[in-house]
Amino acid sequence: MAAPAERARPGTGRGGPSANPSAGSARCAGPPPREDWGSRYSRAAPPPDDAPRRAHGHGRPPAHRPGNPRTAPGEPQLDAAVVGAGFAGLYQLYRLRRLGLRTRVFEACDDIGGTWYRNRYPGARCDIESAAYSYSFSPELDQEWEWSERYAAQPEILRYLHHVADRFDLRRDITLGTRVDRAVYDEAGHAWRLTTDTGETVTARFVVLATGCMSAVKKPDVPGADTFAGRTLHTADWPHEGADLAGRRVAVIGTGCSAVQLIPVLAEQAAALTVFQRTPVYALPAHNRPLSAAETAELKARYPAYRAAQRRSRGGTLVEPPTGSALKADEAERTAAYEAGWNSGLLSGLLRTYTDILTDRAANETAAEHVRAKIRAIVADPATAEALTPRTYPFGTKRPCLDSGYYTAYNRPHVRLVDLTRTPLTRITPAGIRTTEREHPADAIVFATGFDALTGSQLAVDIIGKGGRTLREKWAGGPRNHLGLLSAGFPNLFTVLGPLSPSVLSNAVFSIEQHVEWITDCIAHLRGAGLTEIDATPEAEDRWCAHVAETASATLYPHTDSWYTGANVPGKPRVFLAYAGGADRYREACEASARDGYRGFALSAAASAPATGRTRRGRAPLDG
Repeated sequence: MAAPAERARPGTGRGGPSANPSAGSARCAGPPPREDWGSRYSRAAPPPDDAPRRAHGHGRPPAHRPGNPRTAPGEPQLDAAVVGAGFAGLYQLYRLRRLGLRTRVFEACDDIGGTWYRNRYPGARCDIESAAYSYSFSPELDQEWEWSERYAAQPEILRYLHHVADRFDLRRDITLGTRVDRAVYDEAGHAWRLTTDTGETVTARFVVLATGCMSAVKKPDVPGADTFAGRTLHTADWPHEGADLAGRRVAVIGTGCSAVQLIPVLAEQAAALTVFQRTPVYALPAHNRPLSAAETAELKARYPAYRAAQRRSRGGTLVEPPTGSALKADEAERTAAYEAGWNSGLLSGLLRTYTDILTDRAANETAAEHVRAKIRAIVADPATAEALTPRTYPFGTKRPCLDSGYYTAYNRPHVRLVDLTRTPLTRITPAGIRTTEREHPADAIVFATGFDALTGSQLAVDIIGKGGRTLREKWAGGPRNHLGLLSAGFPNLFTVLGPLSPSVLSNAVFSIEQHVEWITDCIAHLRGAGLTEIDATPEAEDRWCAHVAETASATLYPHTDSWYTGANVPGKPRVFLAYAGGADRYREACEASARDGYRGFALSAAASAPATGRTRRGRAPLDG
């Protein structure tokens, strides 16, 4: 057992400690050297909010700890298993532990942090303001932590998550460097049997997939990639020791949001930077800056009211909702509104100017043209500016990016844009990248090719539900579930921030908290009623999937090929993957189901459970 560590001081650059959670080039693709980090699960009450942190231990987790009841014969080893130790997994562990449940978190990486552990490329930061992109469940946490910037960078967010894990003593129930490869449902026992890549098998009554909606890395599918003689990097798997690209000829493939953040930094370091673009993006200025002590004090004073308003909001950020149509405003009024949105530094600043920006193509075009004019004004070379200008899809139907010098980077003499719609990429060679026009020499290639979003992390696990049916088989035509929480035929398997929920159309941390709290309350309800299984009914699932599709069809989203629709992954079904009706309406739908006895779900008890053995579907008839 490691010696107790000193209590971490809250904060960041203004007095908080710098964290270096791991050294070397850590990866999540396979297990690290076998150093288990002391996963132990407990029914003990949670520590008080001000309890000192405990250092995690080493060695295999014991099957029993003094003071804990042993698992009864026939009962699963765990009440709950959580897969993933990012924002979602940490909060889920915190909430389940407060119920007194035997809970264990499995994390494939060799430290906590999820997305913010892996995505550490230069320039990585959140695109939701730090004040909003943080937990709201603890007023004490709000008061003690100080964000240093309007938009926190990756190292600061990771320090924050480490502080949370230490403050609430979460590490002792987390097993690191362990990937869950398989999950098989025991229909008679109402439990899941999990198999990890270390060969361990664990049974759990409930499983929560907190694997993240942007964690399944989309590997580059470019001919000749394995022949390149230089260094290759991926934005979603950046080496922990960093990558020294100073004075090198660097090529970047991809211009999504990760690339938009990375390219300005590389432009300052590289001797030559060549960017290969297939589709241009709409990037808005972040206007990021340090937060003053006065701003921090003012934020802390209003945090209680801010958090209350956040929970009632449409997307987890506080923006004045629009009331008028862009087409009914005169040009001067629109220009003033768009200019205010552009200068706001908010991801939704332009999208929230008028009610019809995302529902009417003509209205959308007025906002899109405002952004195009800004690109022309910033980028000096007219040909480069035109290549960087989106014209083939409506503004906002691909996720907009926040810009901290992206467009101005192309004004540097050593930065060059290659438009792959004009000169397609043919292959990677040992010396660089070849297009139909020429070969572009490079010493290093950075792949900024994104993720298999929303479904990829779930389908990476071999999940086998009722009747031996796999989740991959069920989702062959696209994801299906009820309320984005449970998929029919896969009982007791909850998903946080998964497909068909607001997820990527909202502040992720805000939606994570809502999901985790609903799941926790649901499990508490089941246990209080002596029930051991909850499953979505096929009828409710059909209705929800139809509602999600209908809601999306009222917008411009489905008209664009994007990762929102799975278009970035060859062979992936084209389905709009998020709920576009707003997180406020979604929250109400979830709460209404719970109030009505979990309407839309079938609840039952295993034959061996010490309960009445009744089966019910919310308040609906048995066959409903």
